[in-house]
Amino acid sequence: MGSYYRKSWDEYFMELAFTVAERATCPRRHVGAILVKDKKLMGTGYNGSPSGVADCYEQGCLIEHYNENGETKERCIRTIHAEVNLMLFTDRVDREGATVYLTDSPCYNCAKMLANSGIKEVVYERLYEKDHEKVGILFDEANISYRQYKRE
Repeated sequence: MGSYYRKSWDEYFMELAFTVAERATCPRRHVGAILVKDKKLMGTGYNGSPSGVADCYEQGCLIEHYNENGETKERCIRTIHAEVNLMLFTDRVDREGATVYLTDSPCYNCAKMLANSGIKEVVYERLYEKDHEKVGILFDEANISYRQYKRE
């Protein structure tokens, strides 16, 4: 009998999050989010324009310039973040005690929303450096496990 490899639950769910990210409608970043409870997929979200509204591929990114530590930066404000879409399209009862798998660690605004959503854990793969420390403190205070998934 040959060798057999079975993916861990983390690997399985993180790959699903990256598959969901392929639906993103902003070329600047593709982010996927999935909600998992008792090893069951409860919902998905990806970054994209509101339903029925032109997306970045159709009309281009809607860029906002802002100042961060004396440096001018830009971000696209046309799209809704994956975490927001995940919360909009799942029910509170499904979120209670659940885990969110994210392709990218959340921004601080999304982290605040996640902290209030009933989830117990956030697992991400790619680091969003800007808000990472603040998000970690927030999740610690909210008793939410927060960890980076590292592929083997």
